[in-house]
Amino acid sequence: MSNKRGLLALSPLLLFITLYVGLSLAAGDFYKVPMTVVFLIASVYAIIISGGLPLQKRINTFSHGASSGNLLLMLWIYVLAGAFAASAKQMGAIDATVNMCLTYLPASMLLPGLFLAACFISLSIGTSVGTVVALVPIAVGIAQSADASVPLTTAVIVGGAYFGDNLSFISDTTIVATQTQGCSMSDKFRVNLLIVSPAVILVLAIYAVMGAGLSSPSHVPAVEWAKVVPYLVVLITAVCGMNVMAVLVLGIVMCGVIGLTDGSYDLFAWMTSMGEGIVSMGELIVIAMMAGGLLELIRENGGINYIIEKLTAHIRGKRGAELSIAALVSLVNCCTANNTVAILTVGSIAKKIGDRFGVDNRKAASILDTFSCAIQGVIPYGVQMLLAAGLAEVSPMQILPYLYYPVAIGIASLVAILLRYPQKYS
Repeated sequence: MSNKRGLLALSPLLLFITLYVGLSLAAGDFYKVPMTVVFLIASVYAIIISGGLPLQKRINTFSHGASSGNLLLMLWIYVLAGAFAASAKQMGAIDATVNMCLTYLPASMLLPGLFLAACFISLSIGTSVGTVVALVPIAVGIAQSADASVPLTTAVIVGGAYFGDNLSFISDTTIVATQTQGCSMSDKFRVNLLIVSPAVILVLAIYAVMGAGLSSPSHVPAVEWAKVVPYLVVLITAVCGMNVMAVLVLGIVMCGVIGLTDGSYDLFAWMTSMGEGIVSMGELIVIAMMAGGLLELIRENGGINYIIEKLTAHIRGKRGAELSIAALVSLVNCCTANNTVAILTVGSIAKKIGDRFGVDNRKAASILDTFSCAIQGVIPYGVQMLLAAGLAEVSPMQILPYLYYPVAIGIASLVAILLRYPQKYS
């Protein structure tokens, strides 16, 4: 593919990034620029430049991407997450859970505690989305009670969610990375843990320092344990491996039963709160669909193939091969906004590169998984980021400056490639 055609295929994504960042900087506030409008402009542009096809075919391609099975599954999760979060808040579950945390955790340990909780839960359930759904509302409540930054506490959860997404034995990314590279999950886990452990320790230390200045409220209300039950049920069932949609439905039912029993609301107030929660996810759903359509057009026009072609053309030695695998999955992840899909897309190519240049398949799997999680964690249009922003009612760009863990694991993995670490697998 020619440079001109390849760059043209990728130009809608570049236009989106340029417009969003440029307009936000000009306005002096990332929250002032509607991401829906920027995606609309980039999507119209992508349809226009998709030459050689009838207009209806281009629109059909966009619509196919906006309604893919994986994307629609995420949209149903958004709907249920909105209903659960709103009904839990109206019933008092969030306040009760926040009071429990403030009662038993010193103020200085709130940020490290939230990060460790997110790490543990994501490792147990294997999904960053489920972790975000369960913990972001609690993190927001703690921020408001402890006079902390809402984007900061939200970022703590999102960062911790990628710990398990990267390392869990039941994570989609782990399964796909190990299958495409032909290694066992336990071997990949050992290599991956050696690479990211310094990042975990560093981020914990950063959050401990940042949390040192926090102070608990002078008076913390008594914990209403019955109202904590919906969140405990959500966390326990998620850790036990229940489907995330089933977990959310169970959580909604628990909120309704407890709220109706103790008089927190009547039937119609419960239904109203669920409706408001679903509606609050409207912008998030539109953004996700537009992103899906835009990225499908980029793929159809050869943008991803162009990236693969360019990155595999001039590889020299193991280090170069590992860097190419890292760059490959990172750029494709930017174009798909889905780390599992990115690994699936480049996995077989990464395997060929690894076999040709003698890259250990356990390290190749770790590179694929870690870099895809690092990129997924910092793109503002990723599923997890959009969901967290919707639940916290902040802009994704407000969360980004505090996302230390995805950046840290990306740097740790890059250093591991450059310094040939771990030596046994390099």
